[in-house]
Amino acid sequence: MPRRHPAPVQRQRLHLALLATLGAAALPAAAQTPAAAEPTATLETVKITARKREESLQDVPVAVTALTAEQLDRLAIKDLGDLQAQVPNLTIYAARGSNTTITTFIRGVGQADPLWGVDPGVGIYFDDVYIARPQGALLDVYDVQRVEVLRGPQGTLYGKNTVGGAVKYVSKPLPTATEGSVTLATGNYGQVTAKGGVGTAAADGQLRLRVAGASLNRDGYGRNLTDGSPVSDQNTTSGRISAGWFPTGTSFNAQVSVDRTQDDSHMRGFQRLAVNRFDPAKTPASDSRYDIASGMPNANKTISAGESLTLNWGGSDSWSLKYIAAHRKSDTDTSIDFDGLPNKIADVRAEYHDNSRSHELQAIYEGPSSSGVLGLYYFDGRAGGTVRNNFFNLSFGTTNGNVFTQGKAVFGDWSWRLTPQFSVSTGLRYTNESKHAVVLNQTFADASFSGTPRATAANFDKEMSVSNTSPRVSLEYKASNAVKLYTTASRGFKSGGYNIRANTLIFPKSDQPFLDERLDSLELGAKAVLDGGRLELNAALFYNKYKNMQLSVFTSYKLANGASGFFGDMLNAGRATVRGGELEFLWAPNAEWRISGHLAGLNARYDEYIDSKSGQPVNIASVMKFTNTPKLQAGLNIERATPVAIGTLRARLGLSYRSKVYPSMLPPDNAGQNNEALAQGAYGLVNAGLIWEKDKKLSFFLQGSNLADRAYRTDGYDIAALGVLDAFYGPPRTFTVGGTYKF
Repeated sequence: MPRRHPAPVQRQRLHLALLATLGAAALPAAAQTPAAAEPTATLETVKITARKREESLQDVPVAVTALTAEQLDRLAIKDLGDLQAQVPNLTIYAARGSNTTITTFIRGVGQADPLWGVDPGVGIYFDDVYIARPQGALLDVYDVQRVEVLRGPQGTLYGKNTVGGAVKYVSKPLPTATEGSVTLATGNYGQVTAKGGVGTAAADGQLRLRVAGASLNRDGYGRNLTDGSPVSDQNTTSGRISAGWFPTGTSFNAQVSVDRTQDDSHMRGFQRLAVNRFDPAKTPASDSRYDIASGMPNANKTISAGESLTLNWGGSDSWSLKYIAAHRKSDTDTSIDFDGLPNKIADVRAEYHDNSRSHELQAIYEGPSSSGVLGLYYFDGRAGGTVRNNFFNLSFGTTNGNVFTQGKAVFGDWSWRLTPQFSVSTGLRYTNESKHAVVLNQTFADASFSGTPRATAANFDKEMSVSNTSPRVSLEYKASNAVKLYTTASRGFKSGGYNIRANTLIFPKSDQPFLDERLDSLELGAKAVLDGGRLELNAALFYNKYKNMQLSVFTSYKLANGASGFFGDMLNAGRATVRGGELEFLWAPNAEWRISGHLAGLNARYDEYIDSKSGQPVNIASVMKFTNTPKLQAGLNIERATPVAIGTLRARLGLSYRSKVYPSMLPPDNAGQNNEALAQGAYGLVNAGLIWEKDKKLSFFLQGSNLADRAYRTDGYDIAALGVLDAFYGPPRTFTVGGTYKF
């Protein structure tokens, strides 16, 4: 096993090496006279498709952060979880049990429960295809064109389950000539990474092909003390194949893409924060933030795959049509040891299966004074699985079933340039969705989960149908050639559903559906390009009213015989108000220096949180806290490109800060505690990197993350009925060294 915590001397050497190289990069190269700074250098124009048509980032009246492939490389973004330090009011990380299951919150809105029947609040899109379930959605960044993060409700253009926003992963397009790249890297904790892509085209450009892949391997940050196997490791392989037909003399093209990712990593490690009262050995709380001592099989496997067909046709100079047909599938088989001990206190085996198909037709118009998109959307999905619970080796129960979802939508979004300074854009989406839940939850006599069930906790086959209309209106004013102002009113919603964990024996109404979420937002924004095109400033103020918030909580209860139990509940909390502000900046004073960052503030509070467990409705909003919602976030990147004897040396120092955050929700009966045991206090992270570009083809890099080895919690479990109090932590100090060759 590799050493998990470097010795003090090694830590000092690592810090000194990185500081020395950063310092060296900040000085002119002694081997030559450096090239004079270019005060006339300007920032590149970034094109995005946030409104489903290509536009400049600075022209879109939407709070959106876009990172190009070059920026992602410089900032050492390995997967979507690394975006947290780069995007204001974004919380994104690997969920409690898996490396590839994603938890995402934007502006206080999201969902941390990965169980089928519970939808995310932030939509994840891979090449314009919606990834319906969080399993397999923590995408690794390779062969990517850009990543866009849209903040605020996106109900008009993206529909349901984008009530908080959307994250769009855009892969590299098919090329017209042979080109590609390969990256090889190694690092501490046994890291070995290989990724790249190659594309080619026929001589006439009609047939085009691209192949990309990644192999991501790392030893564990910790180990399972019971059998010595690794935990919090990585063993992921991923690949994509894309092909296209671009017939000469027409405006038509057809593209197909197939992708597959397999994650064979082991369990994620965590820290037990207290003695489990059901542990006969009274094992003390653990010192390591990653080591566990599980007696379960150390298995945690996810396979996700998809296929898509995209047809484009330019009917005229103004109109074009786009059709996207897609299929996505994921399967997860995982062990969840809540107690992290060899004896059976709270051992869970879970299987998740997801299968979905979607069709989207867009008609896009680009005219001299107006532009827009009209569209139709259809979604048909099935999500389900089986969860086997073994509590104390005495209680054996299953959660089993499927949720079938069918959705149809029609939408439009249009912009008009009324005067050279003034524009207005409006949008509207109507969605009709049906959900069909088939649930069978049972208890059994032993861990075989077979034979005649002792009891049936829930057995129902129910359907619900909902409809939603999500409008948007935006006013834009061009105050000058450099400054654009906008105000937007919009709505988003997250569809309701059924609690798959229902236990009608204890809670008779738990088989009733929970309601749709709805969020109405008012946003004021400004986008400016100043200092002769060298400085970009984007600012936004927003005020959101949140209704019927869906919360997944573990509620403890007492049986008639005095025994304790707990119930996985789904609540519509009531109403909330979320207000805040964001500032992003990018400044390149000359060709050498580049300074970027963000500052974000957020105030999220419940206006109404109705607790009816006592039999009488009580509003406990004043003591409940938003999860995954720090009040203050900030990030800063300082980069310098220095000419050296051969090529260019690029140095980067990255700093990020997050104020106190509550990563996990307590049930209403424990609300007064506010889950301080799992709360993460304010903390900052330090990252740094060096990239030596020999020329446009060959480069070498050294990247370091969490250089101060800061321990910070991302999530946790607090289940009093099982004696469980666990905390999951972000990665420790890591460094990576490698090279990239482009051709």
